[in-house]
Amino acid sequence: MSIFADKRKSMEDRNYKVCTRCVMDTTDPVITFDEQGVCDHCHDFDANVKPNWHTDEKGKQELNVLIKKIKDAGKGKEFDCLLGLSGGLDSSYMLHMAVRKFGLRPLVFHVDGGWNSELAVHNINVMIDKLGLDLYTEVINWEEMKNFQLALFKSGMPHLDMPQDHAFFATMYHFAEKHNIPYILNGGNFSTECVQYPMEWFYYATDIRLIKDVLKQFGTRKMDSYPFSSVFRHKIYLKYLKGVHVVKPLNHHPFLKKEAISLLENEYNWRSYPQKHFESRFTKFFEGYWLPERFGYDTRRVQLSSLILTNQMSRAEAMDILAHPSYDPATIDEEFSYIATKLGITSEELRSYFTMPKKYYWDYKNQQNLFRLGAVMMNWLGIEKVVKRKK
Repeated sequence: MSIFADKRKSMEDRNYKVCTRCVMDTTDPVITFDEQGVCDHCHDFDANVKPNWHTDEKGKQELNVLIKKIKDAGKGKEFDCLLGLSGGLDSSYMLHMAVRKFGLRPLVFHVDGGWNSELAVHNINVMIDKLGLDLYTEVINWEEMKNFQLALFKSGMPHLDMPQDHAFFATMYHFAEKHNIPYILNGGNFSTECVQYPMEWFYYATDIRLIKDVLKQFGTRKMDSYPFSSVFRHKIYLKYLKGVHVVKPLNHHPFLKKEAISLLENEYNWRSYPQKHFESRFTKFFEGYWLPERFGYDTRRVQLSSLILTNQMSRAEAMDILAHPSYDPATIDEEFSYIATKLGITSEELRSYFTMPKKYYWDYKNQQNLFRLGAVMMNWLGIEKVVKRKK
């Protein structure tokens, strides 16, 4: 048993506990609490996020400087920035702000991994049509995507969304390099994402060593066209040698979830999702059912805790939401059937992966130590601020 497994076992042996300020709990294997029962996620927010998060006049000035840099770099080019559109709230609102408020000319791309919901397709189309933009779509080879996802099911790990996540990031950087676009707009934000997902829930989607090990053990076909990309490529080569930068403008501008939804609904006929990340049929099944029921990881705890800490929701409201499952028990059998059929397996085979012994990223070859070393070095050099929870 590895030191990671030992640590996780000791955490699981503790009595259940939930934070008295947010709703993070001991399903996060390395969570810690102070004497008042407040968790380390809350303390990270107070110590590391709030002091560096400016949506006031200072934030406006920072944003103006950023927008000018983007426009200056894009002079004489068809596009001055790149934006990946999933149809979700963050990327849709980011697109609205980029075009309507900032006056930018984004190349808008979408990665079709084979799991788009009808609602996501609708939301993408209404945004593109209303703003008068073109959409560049990268369609991932379905047989390869299916092979990758089935390999992860067979691995026993919780990280089943790595194939979609990795394809998105790799395609994003590919488009930036191909079209010589130095700025990538990212809809990530502190307002709705200030609480980090525990690594045991969502491991690095760019860990090529782990990906290769899983595909070698459980894959059944060659991955000739899938867009693999190593962390060295986008963290070092593209960033420091090619000058490709990922920026998050929403961190410099007021962004409230309910107000953003209302604006998109009224301006574009955009429609909201039951839960964050549910624009993908697979992610809806994975985060809504598979993670909480097989591993005990309810992603809503992270999402709701972020809203609590940024004063967009009360703790009581969050607890009420968590009292109900994020999937519909009446239709979950249909969801199993849909996912299994699309993956080319039976519902019985899919359920066998649900009941198989659990495994984690440390049970396979991985680059975790390299990721940690890189983060420490960049933090020490002042290149990239890293918020690091205690392990």
